[in-house]
Amino acid sequence: MTAFILAVVIGALFALGTFLVMRRDLVRVVWGLSIVSQAANVYLLAVGGVERGTFESVPVLAGHGEAAPETADPVVQALVLTAIVIGFGMTAFALVLSYRVYQEHGTLDVTKLGDRQ
Repeated sequence: MTAFILAVVIGALFALGTFLVMRRDLVRVVWGLSIVSQAANVYLLAVGGVERGTFESVPVLAGHGEAAPETADPVVQALVLTAIVIGFGMTAFALVLSYRVYQEHGTLDVTKLGDRQ
C-alpha cells in the first residue's frame, strides 16, 4: 500500500512539474523545475525502499521498547537531503535571476523574451 501511495505522489509531482515547465511565465517555469527535482527526490527514496524497521536498522529506538517505524535506507536519505539543500539554493538563485530579467525587460513571458534580439 505504501508503494502505491508513493507511486501516485511521484506521478502527481512529475505531472504538476511538467505542467508548470510548459507555462509561459518564467516564475512558473522555475517552480516547475523545483517540483520536478523534488519528485526525483521522492523517487529516489521510493527506489531505496521503505520497509519495516528493526532495532538493528534504527538503533536510536532500541531503548524505547516499542516496534521501530518504517524506515528508508540511510544512504539514500543522506543523498536526498543533500539534493534538497542544493535544490533550494538553485531555486532561490533562479528566482533572483527571474527578478533580474523582469527588471531588465519588464516582462516574464518567455515567448516575448525569446523574440527580443
